[in-house]
Amino acid sequence: MRITYHLTEEDYLHFNLFHLKNSKAGRHALAIQRYLTPIMFIAIAFLFSSINDIPILFMLIPFAIMAIIWFLFYPKYFYHTVKKNAKKMLKEGKNDGIVGKHEMTLSEEGISDHHSTGETKVNWSGIQEFKEDSDYIYLYNSSVSSYIIPKRDLEEQEEFKAFIDENMTK
Repeated sequence: MRITYHLTEEDYLHFNLFHLKNSKAGRHALAIQRYLTPIMFIAIAFLFSSINDIPILFMLIPFAIMAIIWFLFYPKYFYHTVKKNAKKMLKEGKNDGIVGKHEMTLSEEGISDHHSTGETKVNWSGIQEFKEDSDYIYLYNSSVSSYIIPKRDLEEQEEFKAFIDENMTK
């Protein structure tokens, strides 16, 4: 089976966000930062109240408001920051092997991906995981990288997924 697809910078950024939202480490980092910081705000309110001999309510209200705002809006900020940093990394050097035209050949042995800077090959045993969302199929070849295949460029999505499933389970 042979497919041709084009990866854009947006496709790569989408993968980074998808991976972060679906990885145990990414979810853990977000949870720690989302929950620990509001707890620290409340602790600071108690600390300031006891040090300055101010009634706790006067300190607790503003810090509680900050904690609630943090809790509600931090995930959006977190994902925005990740996307911004990924964009910066893409702009740092040449990314011809990532973005651009790809020709992927899937055979009984594995996957061969031809792009403007060369070719990558992996046996089916090297594909660790198959994931997808509404717009992409991801074939993870390590815990942090994957072949990103936009569904917009796949004519026979179900046939493609069946081929992958059949060969990954061998």
